Amino acid sequence: MLSNLDGVVPMDDPHLGHHLGVWRPIPLAWADDEANPELRTLDEIKRRQPDYFFSDRFRDVWAPALKSLIVARFEAQLEARPSSSGSGGILVVKEPGSQAAELLLSLFPDSRLIFLLRDGRDVVDSWLDGYSNGSWALAEGAFPIRDDGRLAFVRWQSSVWRYRTAAVRAAFDRHPAAHRVLVRYERLLDDPARELRHICARFGLRTGGDQLPRIGNANAFERLPPASKGNGRQARSAQPGGWRSNLTLEEQEAMLAIIGPMLAELGYLDAGERERVLRHCSRSNVRAAG
Repeated sequence: MLSNLDGVVPMDDPHLGHHLGVWRPIPLAWADDEANPELRTLDEIKRRQPDYFFSDRFRDVWAPALKSLIVARFEAQLEARPSSSGSGGILVVKEPGSQAAELLLSLFPDSRLIFLLRDGRDVVDSWLDGYSNGSWALAEGAFPIRDDGRLAFVRWQSSVWRYRTAAVRAAFDRHPAAHRVLVRYERLLDDPARELRHICARFGLRTGGDQLPRIGNANAFERLPPASKGNGRQARSAQPGGWRSNLTLEEQEAMLAIIGPMLAELGYLDAGERERVLRHCSRSNVRAAG
């Protein structure tokens, strides 16, 4: 929606974070429950080893070079798609590999950060749909999951959401207050113009008249062509809470065990759900002590 503003050039999913924040261990979802391995990135594990390419010891060499590479690539995008005003424009990057948020923001401390936060249960449910027969995500490297692999996949995606959310929260907290804004998906869905206005006011983006309501209305889920939305499509339902009917009770419990505490911190759980999380944490502590 921001790309509809004059002078804004979008970059949709450059995947820098996936190249710089490689998951280790990759088969976490299939690990022994009792082993409970911690999801981390290769950079997090290797950064203190001098022979690692992105080693902390040689950061003063590779960090400026990496920044120059990114800047050159982004400038090429701006030059290839100049803004309608002809002034070069502002580049708005949507980065899905947000586990590398700390590294990227350390390279660009003057950049603006939009933290788009969504209920992790809906995120996991969305990815479960993406890894299904006929899904849009198959062309992006996904694959159909067998029924006996669903539970492992739910655990994996729950761990990924927890890690990414924690990483972006930490980077967000360290970023200057004037250079950051938190947007909840659910509030954006409820009133796009309100959230767009908040972003634009914070970052000094120019808008006029009823431009923001028109942009919000033009992107409304109900206005999309029927063939472009629904299960297996990128625009799937725009209805929070679908995980309740799409995930089995066993899958829901496995998901809540991993992301429940963070959901509670972020205000996504009602009183009954918070009680379930507390009971599960208590049982886990007893098992760990035993």
